[in-house]
Amino acid sequence: MSTVMVVGAGLMGSGIAQVSAIAGHDVILRDISLEAVVKGRGAIEASLAKFAEKGAISTQDAEAALARITGTTDLDGAAESDIIVEAIIEEVDLKAALFADLDRRAPQGAILATNTSAIPITRIAAATARPEAVVGTHFFSPVPMMKLCELVRGLKTSDETLAAARTWAEGIGKTCIVVNRDVAGFVTTRIITALVNEAIRLVETGVASPEDVDIACKLGFGHAMGPLATADLTGIDVMRRASMSIYNETAQPAFYPPELITRMAIAGDLGRKSGRGFYTYGG
Repeated sequence: MSTVMVVGAGLMGSGIAQVSAIAGHDVILRDISLEAVVKGRGAIEASLAKFAEKGAISTQDAEAALARITGTTDLDGAAESDIIVEAIIEEVDLKAALFADLDRRAPQGAILATNTSAIPITRIAAATARPEAVVGTHFFSPVPMMKLCELVRGLKTSDETLAAARTWAEGIGKTCIVVNRDVAGFVTTRIITALVNEAIRLVETGVASPEDVDIACKLGFGHAMGPLATADLTGIDVMRRASMSIYNETAQPAFYPPELITRMAIAGDLGRKSGRGFYTYGG
């Protein structure tokens, strides 16, 4: 694969674009507004500069990677792409509409990948005439630092598509796990959602403070980050949508979003990106 198109220039999309460019791919970074594209490319430039500063990459390689990334607000680049990775908001109707459009534009043989963390791949693939070419490539934030990529088979994802997606993901420095059954939330989101929801219930019922719940998980279980700090990093709204998506598919009470996280999302306490969640950030 030589050309990678990333649709969505936010935190996840810009990260996927960055690691693809570092690995030598030509990258087309698309978002719906020029402002979003510029912001995404700026985030990549700043991230590459930090890597160069720390000696993890040479200045020349950082500049070369940035030069491989082309920003755009249209989808025309899909026609020349070998793999197209969707990294937009977790709304199934929006993703389905995008994949239907990409299906009309992308060449035969192209891989259509989604970075969804919870929506069944089969539901997204059903919007296309080539469900065998659709696969889940679930990355983790921040993408340049996190080594895992969760590869998810839809009901009709072909062995060839899965193998090609794995080759690409490993080529950009990721370790892959394969989810063989297209269950909502896959492996990682099901685990973290159940953990975060129970942690929130302990806080909202006054059993323990956010700090103590997180300390318990870090020191008791060896977690690098507590579940409530993880929710803040992921985004309270993102966490709630993922939880609701799994609940809608499974009807299992463990996945129903606690009242507190719903109220926080409504109030705009979205975690790190808003400056306040279970913890307060910034000045």
